[in-house]
Amino acid sequence: MALNIDIGLDEQARSQVSESLARLLADTFTLYLKTHNYHWNVTGPHFAALHAMFEQQYQELWLAADELAERMRALGHMAPGSYADFSELTQIAEADGIPSAMDMVADLAHGNEAVARVAVAAFEVSDRVGDQATADLTVNRQQVHEKTAWMLRSMLE
Repeated sequence: MALNIDIGLDEQARSQVSESLARLLADTFTLYLKTHNYHWNVTGPHFAALHAMFEQQYQELWLAADELAERMRALGHMAPGSYADFSELTQIAEADGIPSAMDMVADLAHGNEAVARVAVAAFEVSDRVGDQATADLTVNRQQVHEKTAWMLRSMLE
């Protein structure tokens, strides 16, 4: 027996928020996969530092993807979970081949900035419909991605 969802948000509001979260989840997971790939394949004089930093970043992204998907489920919507779903929703492009270490850093900085922008868009939707829980989640995601992008950009100076 399915129960109606009665959390103070109507179906239209929950649907709008879930659509924005689906894009944020797709970008998060795609950036996770790219970061993990770079962790495995980075080489050069900065190997140790980048290998460790990329590991911290992909672990954080993995946990974030779970949190985003679970929020969608709490809103009564299914979370995208296939490569096909993610490829339709994401704006994060796959890398061609294996870039140099510093190109990896620049690529991940741009990727984090892109995800931060999607988090802002998801915040705007959730704030507009009065979904404070999702608004809080998206603000946190924005902060994480902006800080990560700054740290990555700092390595390029």
